[in-house]
This record gives sequence, C-alpha cells and structure tokens, in this order.
Amino acid sequence: MIRIRSLAAVITISAALFAATPCPAQIAVFDPSNYSQNLMTAANTLKQIDNQLTALQNQTQMLLNQARHLTSLPTSLLNDIDRTFTQTQNLLKQVDKIAYDVQAIEQTFQKYQGFGASQSDQQLIDGARDRWQTSVSAFQHAMSVGATTVNNLPATQSHTDTLIGASQSAVGVLQVSQAGNQLLAVQARQMADLTALVAAQGRAQSIEQARQTAGEDQAREQVRRFLSNGQGYQPQTVQMFH
Repeated sequence: MIRIRSLAAVITISAALFAATPCPAQIAVFDPSNYSQNLMTAANTLKQIDNQLTALQNQTQMLLNQARHLTSLPTSLLNDIDRTFTQTQNLLKQVDKIAYDVQAIEQTFQKYQGFGASQSDQQLIDGARDRWQTSVSAFQHAMSVGATTVNNLPATQSHTDTLIGASQSAVGVLQVSQAGNQLLAVQARQMADLTALVAAQGRAQSIEQARQTAGEDQAREQVRRFLSNGQGYQPQTVQMFH
C-alpha cells in the first residue's frame, strides 16, 4: 500500500515537472498566416509613408511654383519711360506766342482779324510782321517735336528688346504681367510722341493758314485806303544808278 502511494506521488511530481518544462516542439512552431499578415501590415505602412512623402514633395513644389509666380521682375524701365514722357511734355510747353490752350488761342487770334480804319499803317505792318514770326516759330516748334520723336526711336527699340527678353525668361506669372505692363507703357509713350508730333504739325499749319487769311484781309484794307485817298498814282523820276 505504501509502495502504491509512493508510485502515485512520483507520477504526480513527474507530471508536474513535465508540464512546467517547455516543449522543444512548441518553440519551433512557424505560423505562415501570421507571418504573411505581418508582412502585409509592414508593406501597407511603408506604402503610407511613401504616399506621405510624395504628398509633401508635391506641396513643396507647389509652394516653390507659387513663390516663382510672386517673384518680381528684376528689370524696370518705368523711370526711363517717364523721363521721355516728361521731355515731350516740357517741349510742348516751350511753344512761343500761341500755346496749347483754348483761351490763349482765342485771345491771340484776335490779332488775325478786324482790320479797319482804327489801325494805322504802321500798326498793320507791325501786325503782319508779328504774325509772320509766329508762323515761323510754329514751324520751328513742329520740327523740334519731330526731331524729338525720331531721337526717341532707338530708346523705344532698346526698351522693347529688353522687356521682350525679360518676358521670355520670366519665371512666373507676375514677371510676365510686369513685363507686359511695361511694354504697354513703352507703346503709350510712343503714341504720346506721335500725338505731340501731329499736334505740333497741326498747330503750325493752322497758324500759317490763319496768317494767310489775315494777310488777305489786311491787303483788302490797304487797297481800300490806297483807293480812297483820292490822289491815285503819281509818276516820279527815280535815279537808279549813281
């Protein structure tokens, strides 16, 4: 009986020791399904990281493109363009006798009409001489404006070439827009030169036509005076050679 109990105790202790000791077969077990799942998880994680990196690169490139679009044009010719504008305006202000002013023109052209008995012969002669000088001055002014317009052509060509080159090498929308605006300014300046030239030529022609009309009116007054003095032509002896 004692032997049976001892055997039973040995069996119980052996079973407990066997249960407490890990089995080598359990350590070497490989689960393909779990391994595949872990690989898929790692692959998906790497793919997400790669997508995030791509998104960051795209955002960085977008910000760089926006920065280029906001980059200002390094070339500015506005001061040169404005300088030629000012030069043309100053030249138009330097007109003699009859300025580009409606009120001044109306006052000055009173000298081109109203020839009557109230004016002496000397006044008629002085008026004719003054009108002739005004006409000459107007033609001289028109030629000065024309010369200025011609002299501005090389600067216009240089400005246009510079701005076209800047537009073609522009890195963004802002630079293209600024180059285009400056090109429009160059064209506006050239149109201003042409407008000034046409105005100066028209002024000279109008003054000359007014002078001719006034000369005809004054001639009629002088003929009237010649015929109304009652003396007529009196022949006189003239010594031509001494």
